[in-house]
Amino acid sequence: MKKTIFLLKILILYFYITLSYATGQQSYLNKGIELYKNKQFDQSKVLFERDLVFNPKSEKSYLYLAKIFNKNENKEEEEINLNNVLLLNPKNDEALYMLILIKIDQSDYKGVEKLIKQFSLVCNNFCSKEDEIKKKFNKLTP
Repeated sequence: MKKTIFLLKILILYFYITLSYATGQQSYLNKGIELYKNKQFDQSKVLFERDLVFNPKSEKSYLYLAKIFNKNENKEEEEINLNNVLLLNPKNDEALYMLILIKIDQSDYKGVEKLIKQFSLVCNNFCSKEDEIKKKFNKLTP
């Protein structure tokens, strides 16, 4: 009987620790988004990076890091994070849009052309930006 009670206590402790651990991970993302909205980019960047330590498949953390690097005009890091978002979710139209703009700045004609085709297939929230992209692409056309 004592062994059963002991095992039950261990099981309850295990579930409690697991639940608090999972809640803590989600709070990094939520706190990071809150700080990002308040334009506290350096502090939110740290929280998004912490979230990625615990959840390397956090699409939102990569996207917000890309947005932060965009604000800091660090195109290389922005592109890396956008590519990570697209690896996790190839249908993320916001990441596609941001990556297209980077590729246009780099004058990567073939890369832009490929991304525009992909963007046309998956656009949901950023479909209104398609005309803007095509105009910028036409200026790039050799």
